[in-house]
Amino acid sequence: MAGDRPVTPTELAALYRRELLEHVVPFWERHGIDRQCGGYFTCLDRRGNLYSTDKYLWLQGRAVWMFARLHGQVDCSRGWLDLAAQGAAFLRRWGRDKDSGRVYFALTRDGRPIHIQRKIYAEVFYLLAMTEMARATGQADYLDEARDLFWTIHDLWRRPEKLGRPLLSGTPRGSTLADPMVFLSMIEELSSLDDDPRYAALAEEMTHLALRHVKADRRVVLENVGPDGQAVDSPWGRLLNPGHAIEMGWFLIHQARRTGDQRLAATALDIIDWSMEAGWDAEYGGLYYFLDADGRPPLPLEWSMKLWWPMTEALYALLLAWRTSGDARYLALHRQVHDWAWRHLRDDECGEWFGYLDRQGRPTHELKGGPYKGFFHLPRALLYSIQLLSDPAAQP
Repeated sequence: MAGDRPVTPTELAALYRRELLEHVVPFWERHGIDRQCGGYFTCLDRRGNLYSTDKYLWLQGRAVWMFARLHGQVDCSRGWLDLAAQGAAFLRRWGRDKDSGRVYFALTRDGRPIHIQRKIYAEVFYLLAMTEMARATGQADYLDEARDLFWTIHDLWRRPEKLGRPLLSGTPRGSTLADPMVFLSMIEELSSLDDDPRYAALAEEMTHLALRHVKADRRVVLENVGPDGQAVDSPWGRLLNPGHAIEMGWFLIHQARRTGDQRLAATALDIIDWSMEAGWDAEYGGLYYFLDADGRPPLPLEWSMKLWWPMTEALYALLLAWRTSGDARYLALHRQVHDWAWRHLRDDECGEWFGYLDRQGRPTHELKGGPYKGFFHLPRALLYSIQLLSDPAAQP
């Protein structure tokens, strides 16, 4: 598929398996493990050289999850559990404020706090790390910590004043798409290990909140909506993030599979369709990072850039859409995304993928990692795609 010839699902699965195990995982094994202080380095240049030793806890938690998942679902003999365990130990020793229990956003190499966000997302990825360690090891203490942290996150979400962000009179009120998405992600992971009946009810609530962002009459998914799901006529309210919406599409297909909700699955397919339609750059290819729903100037200066993670989310989402619907149109869209990503993002010389490209598809930064790019979106998309292509009945 990197060339012109069509491939079978089996051949594509083999290609993605080689990419994951020979091109992506080895880069992080060689360059991303801090064998002295624990945890992971993510500030790596094109060749894997360090340009900062600071550690960002979104990425620490995600790397724990990824290595533990590889151990459990790919190969238990490659030492991946040890790499996950040392990251989990670093998180547990240094990752949380002793007084508040909050998870830091950034630490020094040796674990001293640099910054804490007024958001819940560092907690989310810490929780996912503990959940996957519980799955990989069977140790109850990991699950206990994940379960307790889940309800802490839930409380912070319900009462955002606890995050310390002042609610100023002019601040837009409403919902951001990321919040129901991360709750669906956490519930998917936790509910497979813990039979608390509250998860199902909360997943239904979060699905409803996510669907408030879907405006079928306009064929868009708004990143932000008002308190009752209404569209807000402002740059904040008109913001589109096509990659995020595509990721939500596959989250909702997973939820539909768990509940047998065919209507939800159909809506999720619409979300993927509309987001590809709106987000794909017809002139240069690739997915725009941000757009304005009414075609007005998007405020983010990076709006026209092509980032790695929307493309990797689309790779998996389009394959899942094909398996869900049987519609070969999704295979054609997948081929389009795959070919563009292979041509522009993949670094054949040094391994891994570039993360940040200009509109024309040229790297603006040759780095392979940083505060927000690490060992997660690309390997997760490859792994989930391999599993889907190898076993159509498999649920990642």
